[in-house]
Amino acid sequence: MQHGNAHGHGHRQHRIVVIGAGYAGAIAAGRLARRLRREDVAITLVNAEPDFVERIRMHQVAVGQELRPRPFSEMFAGTGVRLRLARVTAVDADGRTVSITEAEPDGSSGPGAANGFGSSDGSSASDGLGGSGASSNSGVEELPYDTLVYALGSTWNTHDVPGAADHAHDIAGRPGALRLRARLAALGAGQPVVVVGGGLTGLEAATEIAEARPDLEVTLAARGALGDWLSPKGARHLRKVMAALGITVHENTTVTGVGADRITTTAGEMPAAVTIWTTGFAAHPIAQATTLKTDATGRIEVDGTMRSLSHPDVYAIGDAALAQGPGDKPLRMSCASGVPMAWQAADSIAARLTGTKSPTAPLRYFNQCISLGRKEGLIQYVTADDRARTAALTGRLAAFYKELVCRGAAWGVANPTLAIPTRRRPTVVRPTPTPPPTPAEATTA
Repeated sequence: MQHGNAHGHGHRQHRIVVIGAGYAGAIAAGRLARRLRREDVAITLVNAEPDFVERIRMHQVAVGQELRPRPFSEMFAGTGVRLRLARVTAVDADGRTVSITEAEPDGSSGPGAANGFGSSDGSSASDGLGGSGASSNSGVEELPYDTLVYALGSTWNTHDVPGAADHAHDIAGRPGALRLRARLAALGAGQPVVVVGGGLTGLEAATEIAEARPDLEVTLAARGALGDWLSPKGARHLRKVMAALGITVHENTTVTGVGADRITTTAGEMPAAVTIWTTGFAAHPIAQATTLKTDATGRIEVDGTMRSLSHPDVYAIGDAALAQGPGDKPLRMSCASGVPMAWQAADSIAARLTGTKSPTAPLRYFNQCISLGRKEGLIQYVTADDRARTAALTGRLAAFYKELVCRGAAWGVANPTLAIPTRRRPTVVRPTPTPPPTPAEATTA
């Protein structure tokens, strides 16, 4: 097994492996590369797709809008970050290795596979870069690390509702959005489309589809009251836009089953040529299969620096991590949480390796940005712990603001230090073998 590259000054590079290149993982990798000297660290980013996926725009992809491709090869050109196009199959947190397998050339991962995950979003074959791991005949390669940044993200959560996994569509990743796009394009006028879930993703999907395809009968099924977390002004605007787009809303409705052409709810059956499932996200299952300390939902428990509570050489960010926000409330799975978590983790790792003080910034919320089609939007201002304030921005200005937020998020991935010049510092910490944790330390929740 080759352990990094030996250098004239007598120490090998500290191996940082980042798994998952969604908003959080891609930003962390790029920010680390700008904080640390290339001769001191080897940064490998493992992802199954060669392009950055703007997950917050998947509802736009579903209705046929083309997004600008954002290839990682361009994004990380000249940074020293090595991209491995591969799928993560396991993490050995005690042995400090990541098991990877070459991504399928066609980007498919088969039914029931990990499509829609932050790191498993369809892909192309491995580019063969960075062969610093041991490979076995089974096609699984072991990638050793000194520091791991776990950013495998989340996928859709069917909540085990019968038929949802078989018949419903998801827009949690690119493969799902592309499958839905093909299905919607094949629908004739008057066909019923049902969006299940009244959260941000459901609202954006329903309004985008109703605006792009006014000939379809779009219905939204929400478990609670429509926009019940919004301010009165925000909720009023939401109802006005939904009505203008001709969307039928079923409130306080729980979906109990999904069939090929209908859904079953607590209020009876409803026809559905297409069902779109947006009832929240579930963390990638790999973490729960490790000795990392996770919560009941499979998210890795971390401290304020995004460091694992059980394994000090692992940092977890984005939807895969359980981080505490203001008022000790867990941060919600969102781009708004993942980006500052990525900054925090990268700066913490850089500080640890360079012997400087680790900065901790309070992670807090400012607003919730909801696109309601291309011409309408809703910006709900919130408290630090994500509760609605009375103020809200609505209409075309809100749509423009949301578009700027989406563009800004993608720009931030390519510019992880926000265009502020940074100094690459030399590392002072040498990678030393750590003893395996005691059974008490290695227990999972």
